[in-house]
Amino acid sequence: DELEIFIQNKSAWVSQVTLYSYLKTRMGTRYVLHFDDEIFLSSINKAKWNIYSVALQDLTFYIFSYLNITFNYQDLTKAEAIYKNILNKEISNKMPKDIIDEGIKSFKERLKKINWKTYYNSHPFNDSALALYKWAPISEELKVLDRKIVLNSAILKWDIVKKEFLKRINF
Repeated sequence: DELEIFIQNKSAWVSQVTLYSYLKTRMGTRYVLHFDDEIFLSSINKAKWNIYSVALQDLTFYIFSYLNITFNYQDLTKAEAIYKNILNKEISNKMPKDIIDEGIKSFKERLKKINWKTYYNSHPFNDSALALYKWAPISEELKVLDRKIVLNSAILKWDIVKKEFLKRINF
């Protein structure tokens, strides 16, 4: 239960902090005024859920890969169960069903290809960083200029989560 809560909380934190920081940076000091625009809010909501869905995948795969290699943890089927359980709980928070379905499909596709022995140590959070870049409601012209900064920002936030995870499991 604690592992599931950790994955959910930290994935949500990274998704929200990176998305809202990026929006705030691009919009400047008057960014709050844009939150009255229903169309823009809809875009943010869509981005938030899509980024979060991938962030959950990345953190789940990272943790189970790390546990597998470090503690010889073998019940890797729990990764999918935890991912699905978190998404099912998000229905009550109005996570769109189509994003949930796409997330599960994507998780299963990634699961088929994952190398549990190397995942945790081979850029495990690239997909969620790329999801931030893809889904953020920022014009494409500006995104091109921001790519490296946005990706690095997300990876730095994940570094904080990794340190916290390692601290928790290594007593």
